[in-house]
Amino acid sequence: MPYEVTATRRRPKTFDDLAGQEFVSATLKSSITNGSIAHAYLFSGPRGCGKTSVARILARSLNCEAGPSAIPCGKCHNCTEISKGISLDVIEIDGASNTSVNDVRQIKDEVIFPPNSSRYKIYIIDEVHMLSNGAFNALLKTIEEPPPYIVFIFATTEFHKVPATIKSRCQQFTFKLIPIETIVKILKETCVEMGIEAEEEALFWIARESTGSMRDAYTLFDQVASFSDKHIRASLIREKLGVVSLDNLNQLSEACFSKNLKVAFELLDSIISNGVAVEQFVIDYTGYFRSLLLLKSGVTRETLLGHPKERFSPIVQESLDIPRIEHILELMLNLYRNIRYSVSPRFELETVISSLCAIPDWISHAALRDMIIKTREALGISAEEGAARPSKPQLSSPPPFPPNPRPAPMQNGHADEYKEVVNKVAAIFNAEIVPNKNAKTGF
Repeated sequence: MPYEVTATRRRPKTFDDLAGQEFVSATLKSSITNGSIAHAYLFSGPRGCGKTSVARILARSLNCEAGPSAIPCGKCHNCTEISKGISLDVIEIDGASNTSVNDVRQIKDEVIFPPNSSRYKIYIIDEVHMLSNGAFNALLKTIEEPPPYIVFIFATTEFHKVPATIKSRCQQFTFKLIPIETIVKILKETCVEMGIEAEEEALFWIARESTGSMRDAYTLFDQVASFSDKHIRASLIREKLGVVSLDNLNQLSEACFSKNLKVAFELLDSIISNGVAVEQFVIDYTGYFRSLLLLKSGVTRETLLGHPKERFSPIVQESLDIPRIEHILELMLNLYRNIRYSVSPRFELETVISSLCAIPDWISHAALRDMIIKTREALGISAEEGAARPSKPQLSSPPPFPPNPRPAPMQNGHADEYKEVVNKVAAIFNAEIVPNKNAKTGF
């Protein structure tokens, strides 16, 4: 028996098999049961979330010999032909390669003929947003008043490119990204079906990398399964695919925030030497700090963090507050934008790693403002007085008397007063604001 990729072999056959699209499934099943069949449907949403699968399920439901039925039998002649893609009455068209008015004119010429052996003649146009404006205009009258045996199903990943005149003539269904928990559950079922052992962490990584696309998850699963020898392990994925482990990111961060630049550079060199691309490392490290920001904000949901909260280094968590994490994320995002035009992406990365070693001494604008306010209070300066600026002297009208000279700071009688002020300011700097006199302000 020839090999069949998992995404094709496990393509949903009924609405109940569809993952993560409960609203779409329930609405279409109800409309079929009630006989409320529209003449045009528009499915929109991200890639790999089930638009084409739903179109084929809807086609089988409408043309099933036991139907129309919300649950097609999957065994009759019509269901079998539609599943194999050889039905004469279900025409699948690639919108990207059939964009012209002539292609649409061919459809208009065909719709006048009734279906060959089915109840409905169904046109499934994928990536419909790729049609030209002329092709869309040529479709308007056809999809507005088609023959009663015609059903159009449009699918697109770029809903905003579909003209409003087309949208207004279709029932619109928006498909959502599939939750990570759902993808992990389906991958576990796939492993049981294929007799493969898999670690929870490995399946979680596959689900997270698929970014809500079930097809992407199946494709990555097939790749990992091909070199895993019936046992999918997270360590093997990191080794073969050049993925940065969370332990590596924890160790690098601990070295940076303990200001051990030598160890940080050695760890970075070890990671890069293992085949991890600089761009991929920046993406992974940015995601790491994003997870820390969520943790600091009280978010503990594993699917948002990417890992169990216990896996993140407590040393790193204690070393950072929210303003510092936000500053780090700004550095990492700027780094990703800059490395595309850099002489050496690795040099750019090493420069940012060096900057991370100074993060414990970094002061946010808000902390600096508080420091200035407390210093004014220690010196007895009001906010209005501190904000006042001396005006420039007018050359045409000089002051009648020269200003009196200020007393020297350490004149007799003032030494104790100035010493008290200096001690107050020093206490603010040392105890409350800056743990290190070489602190950076972030300006």
